[in-house]
This record gives sequence, structure tokens and C-alpha cells, in this order.
Amino acid sequence: MKKTVFLLAIFFALQSCSRDELPVENPKTEMSQKDPLTEKQINERINQSIKTEGSFKWSKESDHFLWSSIFRGNRMASIGFGSSKDDFDRSKSPNHNDMEKEILAIIKKYEGKDEREFVLVKDQYLNQMDVVIEKEETVTAIRQMKTIRYLEPADYHYFEIEARYNATAKSSGSSSSGCGFSSAILSASDYTSTTPGARVPWAFAKHNIPDAWSYSTGAGVTIGLIDTGVSPEQTLLGNNFNTGASSGRSISKYGVYNSDGSGDQCGHGTKMASVMAAPRNNSGLPVGVAYNANLVAYRAAANVVLETSSEQNGVKTAFTELGNNTNVKIISMSMGHIFSVGKIEDGVKYAYARGKLIFCAGGTSTSFTTFVGVIFPASMSETQAVTGVKEGTSNQKCDVCHSGSQIDFTFQMERASGNTVPVLSYYNGQADYVGGSSVATAATAGIAALVWAKNPSWSRDQVLNKMRQSATYYPNVNSSYGYGNINVLKAVQ
Repeated sequence: MKKTVFLLAIFFALQSCSRDELPVENPKTEMSQKDPLTEKQINERINQSIKTEGSFKWSKESDHFLWSSIFRGNRMASIGFGSSKDDFDRSKSPNHNDMEKEILAIIKKYEGKDEREFVLVKDQYLNQMDVVIEKEETVTAIRQMKTIRYLEPADYHYFEIEARYNATAKSSGSSSSGCGFSSAILSASDYTSTTPGARVPWAFAKHNIPDAWSYSTGAGVTIGLIDTGVSPEQTLLGNNFNTGASSGRSISKYGVYNSDGSGDQCGHGTKMASVMAAPRNNSGLPVGVAYNANLVAYRAAANVVLETSSEQNGVKTAFTELGNNTNVKIISMSMGHIFSVGKIEDGVKYAYARGKLIFCAGGTSTSFTTFVGVIFPASMSETQAVTGVKEGTSNQKCDVCHSGSQIDFTFQMERASGNTVPVLSYYNGQADYVGGSSVATAATAGIAALVWAKNPSWSRDQVLNKMRQSATYYPNVNSSYGYGNINVLKAVQ
């Protein structure tokens, strides 16, 4: 979130099946209604909850509201089960098979269908599955079970719907997806040159990153990136990943979204990979923070807004696979949603339980989503939430960045000129700029790699504590900006 400009009008441009509008219903008679609520009514309730309560949770809504949302979301539902709220890991859940069978039996009873007709996917690592639900009675019966951790719509397109009905959302611009394939001629004032011929983004100096390179370059540490993939055309993130002063490392690319490969079809993931780990090249192009770190990049979504079933499943899969990858120490994701998604929450917890240090973007917004605080999953306690601030500050957010009590760190990424951080372009031999909490998050993940490479025997908590101790507000926490900007030289000394 990002760009990136987090959120919205892309969904106005997306083609989708139009659904017939139902008459406006009286909320007071909601429980006695037989017809589902309209998409507009559902979105209005979500917005009201976020504005008045600070968050929206499916678990707090009525059976009818939840069923209506499942119905409007292609009848797809996501179920998380377990003997307790923390029983999400199949490998640590001895009764997971019995619990799953019991749930499937309930669905079969109320839907009147064979399991093959309603089961979409059963997660191999998590106590989670996606199913098709047609009837409100099924929703009611499932929610009454003691082994249900959550029941949510699996494919409710909040942003697409909002763009259809909200005038502000319609006008917020197609760049709100965080995607873009542009290139730019970098201003000479926005970088300095370093050997053997790379350009160091201005923001790096603000955090003493070039000085820190005398102590650590990220060698030996592997970062996992969950985003929109990496450009197949950018050789510095491909065959020339080991070039210039970067050597002896690897980049791996995986596609877990829609089975169409690992290649970036958005542009966002390429820029995040660049700011984290682009090589200290001899091509006159921007270098990354941890230019000797290994990178494992996942294409998990089409863009930065995680609202479709395919995207949410892709992100969940990326988190679990990175969690199982013993080489990976750090995970960075500059994507999210304005409310929690159970299956992604499970994936984050799965990776966290395996010792991963996880950084997520606090949120980047257009005018429509200014009422949203720190987005999900940056809002989770298992993640480190990062936002962008203006040059020379630690408590003045960038023009489109989110802030709030759940922010842990900040990164300077916006100049008085409006210019942001130089990165590699989608296209080979070219550069571009990127801003928002997205670049702040990816850069901070790179900083963590520098700290961990300097102290390879440290645990996640030791690395995190060192980052905190080297930041602006330590030992205190700012109410909206966490520990603030990290002095990276101090963090690696």
C-alpha cells in the first residue's frame, strides 16, 4: 500500500459480473429477512464499523449479514477451525481430522450436497478450508460449533463494490492498485554514486545505510518477499543479481497466484525487490539496502489490495511456504486489506511461530480511505508495521501514508520536492521512483537483513531489539510512529 497509492479505483475499472440490486431493507428486521443484504448495505456497515470502532470483524456481525456477504462473494466461505483460537497449525493439532470431518458433516446436512460439490480447498498446513455455502441455515449451524475459529466470506470484493457505489472511490485514480510500469530519469540530487558504478538513493543516507555497509551488506541472510512478483525483464533481479560488488548469493522466484508464473505483471513487486536487495551494480542504477542478501520472491497477488479469493490464498500459501523455508529469516509484504482476513492471519502466525521476522506496510491511501488506520496484516502483533515519513522527520507521515498506534518503525521516503525513493524499473537498464509505506517496509526489511548478517547467531527478538534501540524514540514509543527512524550504522556497530 502503497505505491503506490493504496487502494481503490482500479476496482472501478475491473470488469465483473453485475448483480441485481435488491430493495433497501430495514436493519431492524434484518434477522427475519429471507433475501440477502445488498452489496451497498454490506459495504456501508463495514465502513461504519471502521469509522466508529476502528476496525471491522466478521465475527461480530449477525448470521444474516455474514451469509449475505458470502452470497455476494460468489458463495465462497473460508473456515478456520481448531480446539482453541491458537490451534491453527495442522502439525500441532492432533484432532484436526476429526474437527474437519465434523464440520464437513454439518455442511453436508444443511446444504444437502456431497462433499465433492462444496469443498474448494483444504489447506495442508493450516486448520483452514474454503467451501461453497448456499444457505443461511448452514452459516448458523457452523457458527454454533465450538471448534470454529472463524467463518468469513472467501471472495467478497469490497473495493470493487465500493468503486461502483462511492463517488470518491470512483475518482481516486487507476494508480490505486500500486501497479505501474513507468521509468524515470533520476534527479541528480536524489542519489549519490558509489563503487563500482551504482547509485545510492538519498533516503539511504538519511538512515546512515552507506556507512553501515562497512560493517554489513546482508551476506548470508535470506529475505522472503510476498508481492506481485519480480519483472522477468529486469536482469539485475535475474541473471545479473550477482554483479558488481554483489556476489555469492541467490534469487529464487515462485508463483502462487492463479498458476500463471512468478513474473511481475504489476510492477510493484519489482520495486520492492529492488529497494531491499538490488545489486551494488556497475550499471549506474539504484542499489538495494541489503545488496548481498539472498532473496526469495513470491508472486502472490495481482496488485496490492488483497480482496479476491485467489489473492488471499496466494498470500496464505506464500507465508506458509516461507515459514517452512529454514533459510528464510525475514519476510516483507507491502500489501494488505483494510480489515482482517482469517486465512492470511493464520499464515502470518504460522510463519511467526517458525521464527520469522515479519514486516508489513502500515498503509498507503487515496482520499477515500483516509478513515482507515493501520491496515491488515500490519495491525497484527506478529508483524512489524512500517510507514513512510517525510525527509528529516520521524513524525510527519508522507502525504498518502497511514499512521497509528500499531506502527513500529518509520522510514524517510518523501522529499520536499515530492520525489520519493529511486529504484530499479520494471524494464532493464532503467530506473524509477517509488513511495508510500510500501517502500518504507521493504527498506526496513533490508535493514533487518544488515543487522542479522552482522549477528548471524542472534534470534529474531535480538535483531528486533537492536533495531528498536537504534531508533529515534527508544526506549519510548511514539503514539503514532512507533520507535521512529532507525539509525542503521548504530544498529550494526
